[in-house]
Amino acid sequence: MTGAQEPEAAHPVTGLDEVVHQRVRLGILTVTREARRVEFGYLRTQLELTAGNLSKHLSVLEEAGLIEVEKGYEGRRGRTWLTLTAAGTVALTEEITRLKQLIARVETTEP
Repeated sequence: MTGAQEPEAAHPVTGLDEVVHQRVRLGILTVTREARRVEFGYLRTQLELTAGNLSKHLSVLEEAGLIEVEKGYEGRRGRTWLTLTAAGTVALTEEITRLKQLIARVETTEP
């Protein structure tokens, strides 16, 4: 033994993904995963967002490859449906893992 210490692992907060971690985008990914396929209006209502605000966040997630946006019709009404991509599922799972690590650190550390 040389007495050298192993390097400490990085703090879990360093692994949080800025695209995923933002409150609205985390909500979008979570609701979409729960529903597997979610309609724009339902998502807007659940997250209490304006259509414009939701659209901006969806653009960020789509550009990052985390969701797929499908436009079509239901009857005569235009509809937009969202699904998570495989990358979106991985990103959400990793984010939840980091959040659990942060919670564990807070719960086991004396103030």
